[in-house]
Amino acid sequence: MSASLLRDRFALVIAVLAFACGLLPLTIARYEPGIRLGLDSTGERLVVAAVDPFGPAYQDGVQVGMVVVSFNGTPLIDLPQPIYSSPDPNGGQTVVGAEPSAPRNRVGPDGLAALLGTSIDGLDLIEPWDLVSGRAVQGYVVQGFFYPGWRDGERSAFLLLIGLAILLVGTWWIATGRAGEQLRGLAIPLVTAVAAPFAVSSLADSRLPLAMALAGLLLVAAMIPLAVVLAERIEDAADRRFAHVAIALFTIAASIMAVSSISQPLNRDTLDNLRWAFTGAIPILPGFIAAGPLDLRAGRTNPGAGGLLRATELGLAGATPLFALAAGGGLGVWPLALWLTAIALAGRFTVRPLARLATRATLQRDLVVAATEAERARLAADIHDDALQELTLLVRRLEASGDSEGAEIGRTVADRLRAICGDLRLPILDDLGVGPALDWLVLRIERLAGGEVRLERSDDARHNPDVELAIFRVAQEALANAVKHGKPPIVVRYRSTPGGISLAIDDAGPGISDAAPADAEKAGRFGLLNMAQRADQIGAILDVKRWPSGGTHVALEWRPR
Repeated sequence: MSASLLRDRFALVIAVLAFACGLLPLTIARYEPGIRLGLDSTGERLVVAAVDPFGPAYQDGVQVGMVVVSFNGTPLIDLPQPIYSSPDPNGGQTVVGAEPSAPRNRVGPDGLAALLGTSIDGLDLIEPWDLVSGRAVQGYVVQGFFYPGWRDGERSAFLLLIGLAILLVGTWWIATGRAGEQLRGLAIPLVTAVAAPFAVSSLADSRLPLAMALAGLLLVAAMIPLAVVLAERIEDAADRRFAHVAIALFTIAASIMAVSSISQPLNRDTLDNLRWAFTGAIPILPGFIAAGPLDLRAGRTNPGAGGLLRATELGLAGATPLFALAAGGGLGVWPLALWLTAIALAGRFTVRPLARLATRATLQRDLVVAATEAERARLAADIHDDALQELTLLVRRLEASGDSEGAEIGRTVADRLRAICGDLRLPILDDLGVGPALDWLVLRIERLAGGEVRLERSDDARHNPDVELAIFRVAQEALANAVKHGKPPIVVRYRSTPGGISLAIDDAGPGISDAAPADAEKAGRFGLLNMAQRADQIGAILDVKRWPSGGTHVALEWRPR
């Protein structure tokens, strides 16, 4: 089973679990505030007999032994209320008594016993010593607690339907490429991450610690497949490792915040904000790195003609679940709706027009490169088929006539023309591939370098001729620069596998300066620019830098799309 299929199946399992758990409060689940009531030792008062340490009542501060003054809106005890005298001439009043004179039970033992099995919606509670020591003048410290059950069932059902629509319509929309080609492989993980907050909103709204913890853990699990697939889109290995570490750290932090809902938090709003931030950060960071805004490595380029559109799509894919997470915070569908509207407007009026311009410029550049290669091939064929053939006949005639000196000059000119043909279009590249062509190039360069030029190569696969030609031209330009500006030893490393091609060229010279690309362009030397264009044409990553100890390092990485 492929990794992508396994990841999609994991995302679907999480989506099913999220919707199943979200249905529980709307179907068979029973809300429990976590309070068990009983009668006191006299049997005349209803008191709190036990408090579930994982229930809402425990978080609200309900204590065992507290006396129930009112149950579900029905008064059980009449507390003394002050009786005031008639106003005196100055408008003042004095307390002349209390009614009743002492706390008085309104429901007998049988009535209280009948309440023990009744669901609790609201309680007014008082501490036993406050009940005994309280006075009508001072008032009684009564605390009210309201437990309405699963809050707003209609809202939860609506959000659940919204989540289901996102899951079904979103998967179809993205998988068919209507949302962008870069997102097609993200369809199931992306819609799962966006739909899950709506599916578990009923659990998050309950304020039941166990339900909130379950909702938090399901949301964390829903973000992981999207984060992983975004990390796979990161081309640089070091950046990809950084993204994987960040995913793991944010996953652990968000899980801890979710489980913390079970215990009484010091500040519930702070805990909710931290859980929202850490959960949303799981896909955001790999999405931004894959898009390119976070340039973790100096000199990194964004390859491909659709680089702008690709970066936008991946960045937005990583950020969208953050707005969906607001559904569990009571904001509903509006943050996500506004976000998607902003994306649609930006794509319509900004991103896609710029992407079309970039694509047009890239197409023009590719046409120039293709025309240049065609002209090179035509010149090589003309030289080989006409000038070289005639020169070969001339050399033979000179040898036959005994003019050995003229024949030697003719052979030297022929060798130079063959070298020019090789520069224009190397037949060995078309027939045998980049590795043998680099053998020929290294042998030729070594004579000019005045020192060691070593090739380390591994040819395990052939690739598209246009790709091999671009890679050979990059190597050709890099070796020419190494001879001009560096010094031996020069090491060329080439590896071709079914999974891609890697090329690295190192010299022992002083190393390239940071201002070299700009200075070369001003001076009309376009070697570095040509290498960058060749790499960009085939969607490869080109990295040119100076080693701290000196020497220039040119690296090119290409992977099939």
